[in-house]
Amino acid sequence: MIKLLAKSIREYKKPSLLAPAFVSGEVIMECIIPFITANLVNQIKAGCSLNVILRYGLLLVVMAALSLTFGALAGSACATASCGFARNLRKDMFYKIQTYSFQNIDKFSVSSLVTRLTTDVTNVQNAYMMIVRTAIRCPLMLVFSFAMAFIMGGRLACIFLLVIPILAIGLALVIRKTIPLFRRVFKKYDALNSSVQENIKGMRVVKAFVREDYEKKKFSVAAEDVCADFTRAERILAFNNPLMQFCMYSVMVFVMAFGSYTVITSRGMDIDVGQMSSMLTYSFQILSSLMMLSMVFVMITMAGESAERIVEVLTEESSLQNPENPVMTVKDGSIDFENVSFKYSQKAERMALSNINLHIRSGETIGIIGGTGSSKSTLIQLISRLYDSTEGTVRVGGVDVRDYDLETLRDQVAVVLQKNVLFSGTIKDNLRWGNKNATDEEMIEACKLAQADEFINQFPQGYDTYIEQGGSNVSGGQKQRLCIARALLKKPKILILDDSTSAVDTRTDALIRQAFRQYIPETTKIIIAQRTASVQDADRIIVMDGGTINAVGTHEELLQNNAIYREVYTSQNKAGDNDVQ
Repeated sequence: MIKLLAKSIREYKKPSLLAPAFVSGEVIMECIIPFITANLVNQIKAGCSLNVILRYGLLLVVMAALSLTFGALAGSACATASCGFARNLRKDMFYKIQTYSFQNIDKFSVSSLVTRLTTDVTNVQNAYMMIVRTAIRCPLMLVFSFAMAFIMGGRLACIFLLVIPILAIGLALVIRKTIPLFRRVFKKYDALNSSVQENIKGMRVVKAFVREDYEKKKFSVAAEDVCADFTRAERILAFNNPLMQFCMYSVMVFVMAFGSYTVITSRGMDIDVGQMSSMLTYSFQILSSLMMLSMVFVMITMAGESAERIVEVLTEESSLQNPENPVMTVKDGSIDFENVSFKYSQKAERMALSNINLHIRSGETIGIIGGTGSSKSTLIQLISRLYDSTEGTVRVGGVDVRDYDLETLRDQVAVVLQKNVLFSGTIKDNLRWGNKNATDEEMIEACKLAQADEFINQFPQGYDTYIEQGGSNVSGGQKQRLCIARALLKKPKILILDDSTSAVDTRTDALIRQAFRQYIPETTKIIIAQRTASVQDADRIIVMDGGTINAVGTHEELLQNNAIYREVYTSQNKAGDNDVQ
């Protein structure tokens, strides 16, 4: 785990190494200052001249300035290293997530990935910051202070050998109790973020049904659950501080009492006043270092669980992989399903698709119709290899989709979903998702085919109109037409419309289909729809039912021979409105 996380340090290795180096200089200065101070006290006691005092004073000022300089440099290097490490870590995670298949995304959930990219990386960043500075400073301070304490105080320093095991045992018990709590609380963080994401995404529905109070209670329960676990963990961690304080003041009392007794009884022969004062300083440094070290362990304990969750993201391999020698050219838009069955996970009890056999010629217009849950969308997701079939083979252009380079295949299969997403930026920015090098003329042509050019020109800024995040400032029908234009700019060999004209009127829907027939006759077009009017002029119509193909034929053939299609057509046209869903 550490080796994998360390790969994200990269260009920040230099500040990561400089921080401990500067910390070492700071510690050395801080440990020598009490030694110099003790000698100065002894010199003053012996009746030294003013020159000696000034010399010692100047030396102390220089060492204090060096300590301050080293500390400032260490802090700067530490901040640069930790922030840079966190940036690289988020970048590596985000890039890794981009390689995931839908199956991988389903495994983690969106809310969990967001938590890992934010909260978990912040925890690891804080731990790394403490490691490159505090975790280096504290052991060095302990070692140097111990050494100087034994030099200055002799057997008086043995008290530290009794205190350290007590602190170590206490710290081990605290860590042992808190690790399971932190492991549990991060999973609850995922659930909390999922609740927030769901609520904000569905805010219009929440307000339409006046469910704000219900959502508040649901969020409150999740937040209270996270708070309760964190409170338990913090209560256990809180024992660490009084234990450290108890040990610190016990040592201070012992040093002062026993040290004063030794100074008085030995008349300064065993321990002098200067040594006594330095012992108090070293006692404070040692115990402060132990306290800081315990805080480092607490932070690392918390970050340890976050680190494991981050590593899970970095080590996850996409369920869809490129073959060793991928096919880099898609010959045409023909599609073949041969004995294809599919289920979304190995644990699923039933197949989403069963025994699909279908052959589509290049350039054909295919309509797909069926009830909710009939696996229409699942069928087309196998074409662009968003999922791999569980059984059987899917071929595009006569080649198994698993033999293609993924980018090559998806560049030639454009999918327009019902719930398409527009990104913040101008209309041109969004259209260029289809082709980043598209000219203005090409964008205008694609928008005319998608029946989007007319409404775009009605905007004051035309194609430079700014689209808000998610396309919130355009209507559902306008959003769908922009997404169709975006897909057309890819100039694909296969164009799939997954109920992507549901928000436009029947006249506009008919104009879009007519434009497809006239201007992209060689492109294979697959139209998934709820209304028969959207598919009745297709070359063939596929009727889906329960994950199987119930029938294939033309509009007229299905009206005569297929009960499902006839029932849908009759129910939609009985009311005289083809827009009935």
